[in-house]
Amino acid sequence: MAPDYLTNINPPPVDASKSAIENSLELTALSHIGPDVYTNTRPLWRPPGARGIYGGAVIAHCLVAGQFTIPSNFTAHSMHCYFVLAGDSEIPVIYHVDRVREGKSFATRTVQAKQRGRCIFTTTISFTHDNSETAVITHTIPLPKGLKPPPNDGEIVEMVRANQGRPFLSDRFKASNAESNNPHERKARQWIKAAGKLNPGADYKTHISALAYMSDSYFIGSVAMIHGVLRHWPKPEELSSQLSSEAESSKRNKRAGVVSMLVSLDHTIYFHQARGFMADEWIFAEVSSPWSGDGRAVVTQHMFARDGTLLATCFQEGVVRMQQEEPVRPQL
Repeated sequence: MAPDYLTNINPPPVDASKSAIENSLELTALSHIGPDVYTNTRPLWRPPGARGIYGGAVIAHCLVAGQFTIPSNFTAHSMHCYFVLAGDSEIPVIYHVDRVREGKSFATRTVQAKQRGRCIFTTTISFTHDNSETAVITHTIPLPKGLKPPPNDGEIVEMVRANQGRPFLSDRFKASNAESNNPHERKARQWIKAAGKLNPGADYKTHISALAYMSDSYFIGSVAMIHGVLRHWPKPEELSSQLSSEAESSKRNKRAGVVSMLVSLDHTIYFHQARGFMADEWIFAEVSSPWSGDGRAVVTQHMFARDGTLLATCFQEGVVRMQQEEPVRPQL
């Protein structure tokens, strides 16, 4: 049984009419503490082997909290976030919203996520009025051609079985330009979507929050693939899959490196299409890295709907440290 201190309140029963990610996104107002203060309604997901809370959950919760304080005719168009401390999945998170600015065309909110009285995450969110545009210029990058199709129904069943508690499904496939000798040309790819179907009554705020939740999946972690190194030296039972996906690209290197630390520092999302898409339909995400050095790396991500609509562009910087000595490789 999970300990009571995972949340500030006794979590209500899971709402079967909602998808797993909708249940994960729920916040509870703590009006007895102060105005615009919220906490996670349900326990937070911690990925297997992770140091703490899945970062996408805190990103999405801050967006949900900020949206609570915004009129319905304002839509989030950007988030600028910093991971300050590793979140502890064993205690609740308190979200404090500050109403920074109320404008006719734009509104600004900052949200701090706190545990034990210390800030673990902070973000500034900008919202735009839905009818604020005048004459505009437009352009967008296209959806790449020749993509592997997303998983079929049978494959989805197997993915759900191996989901490890995630409220979304992810199907990574062969990288673009994987054989290039230039890391900046290699691009990690995946199909991703919320697990199950969102409630038909879910509004755009739920779908955009689900997108924010998923935007942190295989983001800074893709640097390992881009550089042809291993995130960890695989156990014997993992060798076939791990070597085929990550170590295969290390054949270009004289020596395959192993990452000792891979931690996100910041996260930025520009929402290009906040309305009119479904987070429970397959979204194509492509990640590349323009730079790495000095123990850090920068990655950029484009997220597309299947019809080619560019939904969001994301950026992240993270700490990337390599093991100083090559590990002893197990005998095959």
